[in-house]
Amino acid sequence: MEDREIVDLYFERSESAIIETENKYGKYCRYIAYNILRSESDAEECVNDAYLKVWDSVPPKRPERLSAYVGKITRNVALDRYEKNRAQKRGGGEVALSFEELRECIPSDEKCGESLILKDALNRFLVSLSSEKRKIFVRRYWYFSSVKDISAEYHISQSKVKMTLLRLRNELKEFLQQEDISI
Repeated sequence: MEDREIVDLYFERSESAIIETENKYGKYCRYIAYNILRSESDAEECVNDAYLKVWDSVPPKRPERLSAYVGKITRNVALDRYEKNRAQKRGGGEVALSFEELRECIPSDEKCGESLILKDALNRFLVSLSSEKRKIFVRRYWYFSSVKDISAEYHISQSKVKMTLLRLRNELKEFLQQEDISI
């Protein structure tokens, strides 16, 4: 089923909208949530919570790219759960490592992606990258994939992934400085 048709089901308030969303994007959403939480049961709960948030927000919103919309909501729900787990002295893993890696690049008074100026600069930075570099960057810092998983996915060595990420962080830092975004 096409995204437009699924969104139309949400507007009709048909419960089959959630079923169709699960059929088309369930695996994608669980991937996002699991990479953040590293728990299948927590990931499953987050995906269900995300579907509820989509149900509550469509309508009035009419997302053009349902995959991006559902993915972003899932990511935000999982990050909220991660913060809750971390506050309870559980957690760690790739999310903490990814945030630590970006600490030298992203302004300390900003949460990654929340400032419109920062978001615009990050988008321009990503567009300037080669396809391979952009995919590695996004897999690490959006999907919180491990270096090992990125290495396996793109059939490159872990050391190449680490070096690419280091160079990309340095390039990002320099790019943000050129944009007068203080670090």
